[in-house]
Amino acid sequence: AMAVAAPRASCIAALVAMLLCVHAVCADPTGGKEIVFTEYSPLATSPEIARRMLSPLVELQLEQQAARAGKKLIEQPINLSAEHFTVYVPTARPPRGFAVLVFIPPWNDARLPPGWAPALERHGVIFVSADRSGNVESVFERRLPLALLAAHNVARQFPVDPDAVYIAGFSGGGRVALRLALAYPDVFHGAILNAGSDPIGDPQIPLPTKERFYRFQQATRLVYVTGADDERLPLDQASMHSMRQWCVFGIQDRVERWTSHDVAGPTAFAWALSAALHDSTRDPTRLAKCRATVEHGLDAQLNDAEALVARGERETATKLLTNIDARYGGMAAPRSVELAKALQSLTQ
Repeated sequence: AMAVAAPRASCIAALVAMLLCVHAVCADPTGGKEIVFTEYSPLATSPEIARRMLSPLVELQLEQQAARAGKKLIEQPINLSAEHFTVYVPTARPPRGFAVLVFIPPWNDARLPPGWAPALERHGVIFVSADRSGNVESVFERRLPLALLAAHNVARQFPVDPDAVYIAGFSGGGRVALRLALAYPDVFHGAILNAGSDPIGDPQIPLPTKERFYRFQQATRLVYVTGADDERLPLDQASMHSMRQWCVFGIQDRVERWTSHDVAGPTAFAWALSAALHDSTRDPTRLAKCRATVEHGLDAQLNDAEALVARGERETATKLLTNIDARYGGMAAPRSVELAKALQSLTQ
């Protein structure tokens, strides 16, 4: 009866919204709809996550330990039939397709933060978040693969612009989001880090391969949003400082006055989403000069390690290679791995 009594324009709008629904998932004023996904992605397997997330020498060590024990990593840590995701789909599809925002929360239920829907509607961004992906869950066994599977399945079920897929997180979820953005710049083209981030280029967050890191430097947009009264503010500032040291200049940040450790409100989120969607200017000359400085330092240390291995100075060479791996991660491979194997042959 309500549909009959409604004005014709309202009926047409409702029909359009229904046609935009895929698998019974529509924009929902209550904050999204819970669904189950079905498709797996090779990018979300345990071996691929380990290859991208671990430093080369740590990965080598784990592979060798597993081989000696006759074990392998579980290929797929997630059973999608037992997982639920909250998806919010805007009513209007942008000409190039929807953008996607995968959100990693610190809490354990998937929900759209209050006040975020208008910005998602305005920019045509699908929001997706997984249940049981909060801080209490395993990073490698749940939080990372769930976010990757969310991005994969949304792109499969909806008309999505592949160049407009983003990752976001609040608090501990922001720290995981940063790791994903760094390791998967071929999937995520930007990250909104809401009161949660870390410096990169250390044993906790090693650098990816040179190819991936250059892509991250060149194209990934990082947006930091932190409360002025949040005790994490110095840590987020340290993260931004680290980024610039590693030639990552596509950064925007906003400090919210009178805000402590709270998820971004409607105004802050609207700004952050707009900043992530619109690329910031990068100076190619500055980037090239910074990269050259980093590579010069890396080459010098690898040359020193090679000389130590050649002289059979195992203890000193091991210490230097460990430090190189911790600082430069995948940037030092494959040379660091070759030197590590050569060093192992000296001890056999």
